[in-house]
Amino acid sequence: MIELSSVAEAEADRAFLRLSQLMSIEQVKVWYDGLFVAIGSLSQMPRRCAMANCHRIIFVIIETEDRAIVRILHVRHASQQTVGDELEGQN
Repeated sequence: MIELSSVAEAEADRAFLRLSQLMSIEQVKVWYDGLFVAIGSLSQMPRRCAMANCHRIIFVIIETEDRAIVRILHVRHASQQTVGDELEGQN
C-alpha cells in the first residue's frame, strides 16, 4: 500500500509548475507521469530503493503484522536541493 503525504503531493505539484516554466508541457507531463510510476513501483519491493535519475522520492516503510505501508514523505526533482540542504539554508 502506498500513502502520499500532503507535503509530498504539494511538492510534486510545485515541481510540475516550476518545470513547466523551464521545459515544454509535454516534457513536464512525461516527468510527472514517471514520478507516479516510480512511486507506484514502491508497492513492490520498496527496500530496493531503485529510482529513476530524475526523481528523488523520500519514504518510510511502516510494517504491521498483516501489511507494509510505504509512506511518501517528500518528492524532489533531481535538480532540486536535498531536503537537508534546504533546511540548512533556512538557518
